[in-house]
Amino acid sequence: MRSLSSRLLVLTVLFVMVAEVLIFVPSVARFREAWFSEKLGSAHLAILTLDATPDRRIGEMLRDELLGQVGAYALFLRRKGARHFIATDMPPPVIRTFDLQNTNAMKLIADAFMALIATEDRVIRIIGPSPKDPKVIIEIVMDERPLQQALKGFSWRIFGLSLGISLFAAILVFLSLQWLLVRPMRRITASMTAFRSSPEDVNRIINPTSRNDEIGTAERELAEMQRGLRAALKQKANLAALGSAVAKVNHDLRGILSSALLVSDSLESVQDPEVRRVAPRLMSSIERAVALCTDSLDYVSGKNAEIKRESFSLRQLTQEIAETVSVSTNPGATVTHGLDGELKVIADRELLYRALGNLVRNAAEAGAKEIRFTAENANGQTVIDVVHDGPGIPERALANLFLPFEGSTRAGGTGLGLAIAKEVAHLHGGDLTLMRSGQEGTVFQLKFPNENALFGKAH
Repeated sequence: MRSLSSRLLVLTVLFVMVAEVLIFVPSVARFREAWFSEKLGSAHLAILTLDATPDRRIGEMLRDELLGQVGAYALFLRRKGARHFIATDMPPPVIRTFDLQNTNAMKLIADAFMALIATEDRVIRIIGPSPKDPKVIIEIVMDERPLQQALKGFSWRIFGLSLGISLFAAILVFLSLQWLLVRPMRRITASMTAFRSSPEDVNRIINPTSRNDEIGTAERELAEMQRGLRAALKQKANLAALGSAVAKVNHDLRGILSSALLVSDSLESVQDPEVRRVAPRLMSSIERAVALCTDSLDYVSGKNAEIKRESFSLRQLTQEIAETVSVSTNPGATVTHGLDGELKVIADRELLYRALGNLVRNAAEAGAKEIRFTAENANGQTVIDVVHDGPGIPERALANLFLPFEGSTRAGGTGLGLAIAKEVAHLHGGDLTLMRSGQEGTVFQLKFPNENALFGKAH
């Protein structure tokens, strides 16, 4: 009973039997009524023999034979006011009378079942029109036992027929469901089990049939899901391999950057004003490169970057981004802001620098001529908008805009810029959203909680 097939077989038998019971209820009442009608017709024929006698009298032997043919103690006929009868010398007392002229369907059903379950022997009177002539009213006094036996025989026949029909229907339904439903479901289940054991094997992907029903839809959706999952697992495996490679070169890369940092320290002793002006920013850029290598290892290992919150001026941060973020791919791009120096936020300065810097760099690479920052603190939230006049993001890139290696809007891009910016927003408990994009320009909004933000001049 654990398999779907066996349950369907049992349920089909059960449901057909229930349907047969619903059919049996009126059928048994109809059988009883037909049995009464047959007795009334036989009684009418028996009484008509009186018309063949000169004085409407018959002998005792003929009377008993006529009554025996009907199975009655007494027969009465009413016709045009006249009354004729054939009866034994001492008919037994009548226990119950059934008048077929004044009845209804519910009463017929109830009387039929009462007769079916009755255990005592009763003498009953049946009154009804003759099936030979509706104008003739017939009364019969007889035992109820023959009716009970006939009803029980009818019930057993109906039960046997119902059981046979149920089994036959169940077998047909079982075979149909086995072919149309159970076998395809087993195939789908087997494919899911096989795919789970080896998702990288392309042969484990189910081959959908050409069915247009729900099973066919399920097969096609399963195949599509398996292909998508296999591609995702393959991409993750490639990323894992890339992460391993990055981890291996990280030590050497940090060594090289550290050497560059030591060399840049010597620039501080140079008296040239331009060198002294550029040297601090050069050192800052190298330090950020070293930090980026470390953060890349954390990203590869699945560790979230630690948030080091501090209060700082957002205006100073955006000025630093405008001066240090490379827009070499678009030298004509300018970065401006309309921020008040009193606007301060509490966040991780380096992570926020990286997120906003990525947005600026992406805008420049998209062909923007003017990139502008706007920001405000309101209702415990810091809201920063990065607005640029670029041509807009292509429709094909919108679905995977923030996915690494999939959301790039230009050829050769990795899509990591927006993915990292969104991750930074999430680490701060906020989000990065594309507000609009089109010929009129593009707006990215970075929002995160800033409950303890300070307002006042930055120092």
